[in-house]
Amino acid sequence: MSRSVQAFAYARPSALVAGAGSTALGLETAGGLTPVGAEAHPSFFAGFLTSPQVAAKGLLAVADVAAARYYQRTLRASLDPVVTGNGDRLRFESFSGCCGVYARLDILREGLDGADTGHGTTNVDVNNPLREALSRLAGDEPMHLRVGPDELAVTTMDGPVVEKKVPLPDRWLRGFAESQVVSAGFDLRAELSAAEAVRFLRSLPRSSSGTGRGPMWVVPAGRTLRPTTRPAPGAVCLPGPERLVALQRVLRHATALRVYGPPAGGADGAGVSAAWEVALPGMRLTLTLSPDPARGFSGEGGVLEALATDEAAADAELISVLLAWEPRIDPAELAEQSGLSTARVRAALTRLGTAGRVGYDIADAAYFHRELPYDSGRAERHNPRLVNARALLAEGAVTLGPEGVAQVRSGELRYQVRESAGGVLSCTCPWWADYRGRRGPCKHALAVRLARRAATSGTVTDTSAGATR
Repeated sequence: MSRSVQAFAYARPSALVAGAGSTALGLETAGGLTPVGAEAHPSFFAGFLTSPQVAAKGLLAVADVAAARYYQRTLRASLDPVVTGNGDRLRFESFSGCCGVYARLDILREGLDGADTGHGTTNVDVNNPLREALSRLAGDEPMHLRVGPDELAVTTMDGPVVEKKVPLPDRWLRGFAESQVVSAGFDLRAELSAAEAVRFLRSLPRSSSGTGRGPMWVVPAGRTLRPTTRPAPGAVCLPGPERLVALQRVLRHATALRVYGPPAGGADGAGVSAAWEVALPGMRLTLTLSPDPARGFSGEGGVLEALATDEAAADAELISVLLAWEPRIDPAELAEQSGLSTARVRAALTRLGTAGRVGYDIADAAYFHRELPYDSGRAERHNPRLVNARALLAEGAVTLGPEGVAQVRSGELRYQVRESAGGVLSCTCPWWADYRGRRGPCKHALAVRLARRAATSGTVTDTSAGATR
């Protein structure tokens, strides 16, 4: 696994300070991007929270996920949450160390009182003393929230700083991108009242390890959800129910539980992703689960088609100029501004997501703008299937044939790649036999896609030798 080390430099530790009649929560920020460019310690908000105890527990839930590994738990995981100011809300995001759970707390306009919300993205310091203080918070006395330095904070490079050095696997960036692509295909499948939500979530098994069975499914039944062993119509997959444990932080404050997912899986009963959203006063907490506890989002392959096209790369550059930290990105409006089709805009947004520049909000059914600290080509360089597909193409291993059939030489073996009427590529390799496209295209199908795009763009393709020139 490729890893880099990123240093988060904070002016001072985040802290919760009790005062006379109110409490102050100061969240310190590291380097981030804003509309005016890079800032060492951007400031996004200074005002009161309308539901301070709920916000504290929601922030703890996001921090819980950032510090957790739900698979191979013996390995450590630690990453400070990301915060984005979108003008009308604050979004706190994190990913589990195993890359299988994505968490986001949206503090909406009605949850913030007394100040405008800034624009930009950065990391916030959530240290152990702060977690302990937030856990002990009782009552609902007024709480002042500051995201970013106040006028007394040291923000110059020659002043004292608190520095954390965090190893960042490249798969975390791919996980952010893949979870966005997966979520964009979700629809609302069920909605439970607060009482039913508490009853259902507390009834879930605490562990699914060692059962020897397939993924758990739940299906709407009256006012609640009923477990089932197969993907019946309307069912939602719940692989690894113990991965919803972070929701327990906020259950007593829940006003509803909404479950989102794709149409039920095929006859083989293979697991699929789903998102679980707890509605709270003035905010939402959402956990999105990968199809299996042992399977992180980073290997899902949903972004590979967008990464493999030069058209999407050029379109993404154009669309990125038009983004302005919007809480809701309208593809139709971007299509009108850019002169591109809506389909090309959506492909460009997918590609921007691979650089962490776009996320997806299931509740709003809309993309939103953020800027994670990754360069635009990092996800492509470290995606093994795409790297291998480009290598196959460079080696002349692809032979394009008639009627949508191609041959790909991989080592001593040859595989046949066939295109269906809907444009989906299938392959005779073991990867395709195992997943049938559920985890994106294999390297052979990607190589064929690259070869065909090169041919249609004017590059001469020698189909007898499989070389492009």
